[in-house]
Formats: sequence, structure tokens, C-alpha cells
Amino acid sequence: MRVLITGFEPFGGEAVNPSWAAAQQVANARPDGLDITALRLSCVYGKSIEELRGAVADTEPELVLCTGQAGGRTGLSVERVAVNVDDARIPDNAGNQPVDEPVVPGGPVAYLSSLPVKACVAAVREAGLPASVSGTAGSFVCNHVFYGLAHLIATERPALRGGFVHVPYAPEQVAGRAEPSMSVPDIARGLAVIVRTAARTTRDLRVPEGATH
Repeated sequence: MRVLITGFEPFGGEAVNPSWAAAQQVANARPDGLDITALRLSCVYGKSIEELRGAVADTEPELVLCTGQAGGRTGLSVERVAVNVDDARIPDNAGNQPVDEPVVPGGPVAYLSSLPVKACVAAVREAGLPASVSGTAGSFVCNHVFYGLAHLIATERPALRGGFVHVPYAPEQVAGRAEPSMSVPDIARGLAVIVRTAARTTRDLRVPEGATH
């Protein structure tokens, strides 16, 4: 199976982005012998979706896993919902700061991930790493890319499956701060589990993973 995994360049003044470092490790490890291509996306509205679309056209993947950094989260967050809104608390790496703008004008309000999110979370936990189903990917460039991917699948590539995973800070990003983190090798191990699970699973688990707030 051909797989495309993406991570982001650093943003917000950080020197590294663990999503990209881990994505590279997954591609190099080739779990289950999968044909995996890694792509670093710009943390820029618009450009990031163009880069993703170009890579999909070039590699013709059957599965796409996009990843991004979510500082403050304690484990891998498998995103369930992409929403059609860009609302930037901070500027992207090109200085863009859209407020209440649609990702795709006229597009649906939201899309659900086409990955088996609960099965992926269960598999990561079984591997001994923290993971959860997340109901929000925020409204920064991560959600922008997630929605762009989901819209591409819904309108042009119905055979493609894809979704988004947020990862915690790497330890070096929180030195001297009381913030949760996870090593890049552990992030990569968890992402590899998600890739393997998504590759072989089309029917998700029916177990409670909702949140009360």
C-alpha cells in the first residue's frame, strides 16, 4: 500500500517540529513494508494545501496521514473532525492571520475523518503510549490541512482515505517549562502503529471515546 505521511515545518518561534521529525522516522522505518513517502508542509495557509495536493498527485497514495504539533497535549490525538474555518490566534509563517474565513468557500461545515480513529487510538494504547480521540483540530494550519485533505477526498478522490493526528511537544521544546512532552522516537512509534492500523482496518471500533466538554 502506498502511504503519504506529512509533518509541518517549525512555527511560532520553535526551532523544531516533532511532527516532521517523527514523520521522517516512520517513512524510513517502513512499518509492515508499506511504501511510505514523507512530506514536510509549510505552516502557511493556502500553500500547505497546495503542497499536499501536489504530493497526492505525484505519489498516488491510498492512505494519507497528516500530522502536526499541538503543544500542551499529553499524547497522540487522533482527530475526528475537520471544520471549514480558518481563525488564526497567531500569524502563520508567511504572516497571514485569517479571522473567521472558510478553508473552502461554499464547502461543508465539517468533515469526519475517513480513518478508523477509535481503532487507531486503541492500537496506540495497546502499544503502551498515550492516545485519545480528539473532537477539535483547532483553527490554525493543522485544521486547514485536515479540511483540505478531507475536501479533496470528498470531491475528487473517493477511493483515498486520510486523516490527521496531533502530537505533543518534543522534550527539548519544553526544557524549563512545566509542559507535557513525548520523545520523537515514541511519537514515531505511535504514528507507525496508526499507519499500520489504518492500512488494515476499514471498519472502526464502536466504543465510547466521546468527551463531556
